[in-house]
Amino acid sequence: MIVCCGEALIDMLPRKLTSGEDVFLPVPGGAIFNTAIALGRLGEDVGFISGISTDMFGTQLVEALNASHVSESYCIRNDQPTTLAFVKLTDGNAKYSFFDEQSAGRNISQQDLPTISADVEALHFGAISLIPEPCGSTYETLLLKQAPSHVISLDPNIRISFIKDAEKHRARIKRMAEASDIIKVSDEDLAWIAETSNERSQIDQWLSVSASIVIITRGGDGADVYTKNYHFNSPAIKTTIVDTVGAGDTFNAGLLSGLKRENLLRKDKLVSIGQDDLEKAVHLANRVASITVSRAGANPPWKHEL
Repeated sequence: MIVCCGEALIDMLPRKLTSGEDVFLPVPGGAIFNTAIALGRLGEDVGFISGISTDMFGTQLVEALNASHVSESYCIRNDQPTTLAFVKLTDGNAKYSFFDEQSAGRNISQQDLPTISADVEALHFGAISLIPEPCGSTYETLLLKQAPSHVISLDPNIRISFIKDAEKHRARIKRMAEASDIIKVSDEDLAWIAETSNERSQIDQWLSVSASIVIITRGGDGADVYTKNYHFNSPAIKTTIVDTVGAGDTFNAGLLSGLKRENLLRKDKLVSIGQDDLEKAVHLANRVASITVSRAGANPPWKHEL
């Protein structure tokens, strides 16, 4: 099983009524939630760890997990409100305003964490769940505890407008990255994390500590993939872009699914992964992401659509 650990929220997507009035449509989302949904639709055995409200939006989130065959057994239910993220789309690119005070997802603590069962092979972390407290520390603790025995995937997915203390967040990302096996960042995220235009120095540093795979996504220019032994670019798949909501999240799911399908989602296998096998997994990631951006919102493809 792959377990995704992080935020579940409601994206309030901008829409127009037939009368021309602007409205918002509540749609289940959150970066880590989207990755879990995509993995479930790709046919993988997947679970999800997050604080989820018992309110009407929390019920909507659980129903969405069930519909995409994601196990909710690790979810932490409470009666605090669901996080809302109001989305503004500009030329297909999404910007977010978050409403997260005292939310069900934000307020989970280390004492709330479930026991990870023996059938879990990998855990995926990232995004806004790593920023606020107490959930940021909770997920960091979980990652560091599980890293010696499980494959760890990390996508920091930086949301600058949501970060109140940049240095504190950079320090957390550094600690978590240095315990991760797979690190995926966008080129913009890498520049923010490293605070330098010298990408390669940060990539080499991650590879020298614990990472077996570092991937830099570059939108239409594809993804640059690095291991200790080789580097290659995986071209983006041409498509008509409706919006980019969930693109990176579904890329993560495609990558993890591609590795899982070839029985490579193990620490010892990742250390020595061959280029052909990794190219195949990254190609699947690009393919899954290309379908997601071709339709509105974070709507990952099902396995039969590939």
